[in-house]
Amino acid sequence: MVQALSALLWDVDGTLAETEFEGHRVAFNRSFEAAGLPWRWDRDTYGQLLAVSGGRERIASFLRQVEGREPERERVEALQERKQALYAELVRQGGLVLRPGVGRLVAAAAAAGLRQALVTTSGRGAVEALLKTVPPPVPEAFAFWICGEDVSRKKPDPEAYRLALDRLGADRRTVLVVEDSPAGLAAASGAGLPCLVCLSEASRRTPTDAFAAARALIENLEETAGGIVVRRGPPCPGGQVTLSWLQQLLEPP
Repeated sequence: MVQALSALLWDVDGTLAETEFEGHRVAFNRSFEAAGLPWRWDRDTYGQLLAVSGGRERIASFLRQVEGREPERERVEALQERKQALYAELVRQGGLVLRPGVGRLVAAAAAAGLRQALVTTSGRGAVEALLKTVPPPVPEAFAFWICGEDVSRKKPDPEAYRLALDRLGADRRTVLVVEDSPAGLAAASGAGLPCLVCLSEASRRTPTDAFAAARALIENLEETAGGIVVRRGPPCPGGQVTLSWLQQLLEPP
């Protein structure tokens, strides 16, 4: 028997908002510039670097590639701390907003009594900066946040989702994850949680078979000029993802 949906676990970057290319990427580049470094990540380069979860890890991976040696921890930390401050400044300027349908669905889930939380490998400061720009009731709907500082292994490792499930104290069969990337899907699946993937600007070019474990694969949460695009999963004829549609995703494929 399929249990009733009781909780939603939301990724942040790319899922709540399109933060990667015009938010995090810009902040990384400004951090490099402020440090007198010549690197500027274009969209293609950054798209490839997104395979590495976490800002510190992303910087360290890039430095290994371009310098051929293990980077000093203090150097990576300084670049990341500056980047986080620059990202928060960008967010305060109002350039990053929730993706269409996110606020509506979060509010509907809260009104229906579902528990909700954020599960991200971004830093807590970046999450706080984004949510400060979002009006009620969305920020208050999240019971807790699992952030990069809370885990020792970041996505695609399932540690963050296992920790979230433990804090929820819920039956995993009644919890649904909303993600946008292969790494996030792998993390959710590794924790034994069903996952809806809503493709983002960063993941839209990823081959569909990279999302084979998702219960559904969609391009948007509510109707745009092209309607709701469902690449795989139940039809969504009403023009928007609803709680009743999400309930269908708890049924094993």
